[in-house]
Amino acid sequence: MTDIDIDLGSDADREWSAKLMASSEPWLTLGRDSATCLAYCRDPQFVVLMARRVGARCGFLLLHPTGVAGSPYIASIAVIAAVRGQGVGSELLDAAERWFPKARHMFLCVSSFNTRARKLYKRRGYTRVGEFPDYVIADASEILMHKRLVQP
Repeated sequence: MTDIDIDLGSDADREWSAKLMASSEPWLTLGRDSATCLAYCRDPQFVVLMARRVGARCGFLLLHPTGVAGSPYIASIAVIAAVRGQGVGSELLDAAERWFPKARHMFLCVSSFNTRARKLYKRRGYTRVGEFPDYVIADASEILMHKRLVQP
């Protein structure tokens, strides 16, 4: 049993998520400023899932319902530094995978330099399906990953 609760983010949660995103890696390295993060988090097309531990926000996941070929796409995920490595990211991924129960596939992109996230996604069953060299910044790739959620 976990002490992490996942729920749908409110407008205030979206604001908090944007601040966390703008102050964290990989977005700092990618040059994503506060205004851009806020625009993503406020976009009503995206679902914001909030992770809370004992009622306190500790992470979020930004999910687009039809982001890649009509399948859900995890656009961003972040966990506060104090609880990284304690299962919050895994709980958020599990919640995203359950959010659309009829979805057969889930996609995400991860920066080539974000080795910790790449290891997490691999452990959680995501496989590399493509690469976009120099996509956001020079000398780094965005790696497209996929997970089959439901067998045909």
